[in-house]
Amino acid sequence: MKYVACDLGAESGRVMLGTLNGGQLSLEEVHRFSNLTVLLDGSWRWDILRTFAELKAGLAKVAATGTRPASLSVDSWGVDYVWSGLGQAMLAPAYCYRDARTDSTFENALAQVGREKIYAETGIQFMALNTLYQLLADQKCHPGLIDHADGFLCIADYLHFLFSGVRKAEESLASTTQIYNPVARTWSGALQSAFAFPPRIFPEIVPSGTRLGTLRPEIAAELGMDLSVVATCSHDTGAAVAAVPARGADDWAYLSSGTWSLLGVELDKPLISEEVRQANYTNEGGYGGTTRFLKNLSGLWILQECRRAWERQGIHLSYAELNRLAEAEPPLRTLLDPTDDRFAKPGGMPERVAEFARETGQPVPESPGAFTRAILESLALVYRESLDDLEKLTGRTIRVLHIVGGGSQSSLLNQFAADATGRTVEAGPVEATAIGNILIQAIVDGQVPDLAALRAIVRSSFPIQTFQPSGNPAWIEASSRLAALRAR
Repeated sequence: MKYVACDLGAESGRVMLGTLNGGQLSLEEVHRFSNLTVLLDGSWRWDILRTFAELKAGLAKVAATGTRPASLSVDSWGVDYVWSGLGQAMLAPAYCYRDARTDSTFENALAQVGREKIYAETGIQFMALNTLYQLLADQKCHPGLIDHADGFLCIADYLHFLFSGVRKAEESLASTTQIYNPVARTWSGALQSAFAFPPRIFPEIVPSGTRLGTLRPEIAAELGMDLSVVATCSHDTGAAVAAVPARGADDWAYLSSGTWSLLGVELDKPLISEEVRQANYTNEGGYGGTTRFLKNLSGLWILQECRRAWERQGIHLSYAELNRLAEAEPPLRTLLDPTDDRFAKPGGMPERVAEFARETGQPVPESPGAFTRAILESLALVYRESLDDLEKLTGRTIRVLHIVGGGSQSSLLNQFAADATGRTVEAGPVEATAIGNILIQAIVDGQVPDLAALRAIVRSSFPIQTFQPSGNPAWIEASSRLAALRAR
């Protein structure tokens, strides 16, 4: 059987064709395209209609081969959304979560309702980019949008709507918004009331793995094929965690490594308490009603932004080349706090890294290799801190860290993670999000029985690399240094 994953990340989008045969899954990248933001009237926006056109171009390539997949599903990053209404599919271009418009609404919301109530209702990590604060920004600056809108849909849900005509919110994606209650598994009526949001703008929530319908007739005619549209885990991290090649024990954690680092464990139910709130951990929906208990950490975004800045200067280096250069640099020379707010927004990243080094009395990196090493080592040390927190909060002992996603291609980062955390790292698969997307479609199609069987297919179909900690005590000293930098 064949299935299509439309996999959208913050840097690029892909149309992936998966073939499931005899308990083995193979992947083919059919179409890839850039998925960058656009600066429009002083705000960062997503060009979602171009994204939709690119996805259709990828599906046309699939159709041109004579292949007829059973279904497709879209996954995307969380929190961002599109408004529709007045008989129009889109009322305004979608804002990007990195836009500064939520800075004030975030603080105002916390003052108005309080962290304790918001967290008790949602169990979601506080970040100014969350959907809740974006909706408040629209309520404040663009009230006409809400007045005239039928409602909002998060990005993958919106693309499902464009493909199928069905307006639904898939649970894993809805759970990222900080206006969803993970215990009741529905939108938070308390927060709707507290912030005067009209309930009509909130779409019906459906479980992960819901068949929405089929392609709109005009799209089926355009592509020359018809297929089902399935909401798998529409949140890319939800799909990636489903594809973590773990076995049944609870001694493992996952790290979905890409623009963001999403580090956590899989629980049977949400974990919401004052201790968890203080640690700022999040409870997001996973496949089969599980909870992804995790923290959103700044991932390779800092390096991605540095690389874009270097390219504008005429310095063109692949990520593989940057890793090779970093390996030759002195170890643990300059440490960064990846959670520092200065690293959250686009533009001028090398200068911000240098500024942080100067402010903290550390050597300023002077080459792309030195910048890369500082970023990767710092990320690994943050992983150590987060794994230690996870053990305290859950009472589990974590022996294995599964790293999946694009960042798992960096053997250097994988080894740093093993060294810094003192835990075994199992890296791969790289395409975990697309794999999870495809195999959940196969569950819906009746070809795979459950999540455990899905993970067994992953283990037998894709290579996994193992990295053991070196035991170098310098990492313990570096962890103390970084803790002091973060506490300043």
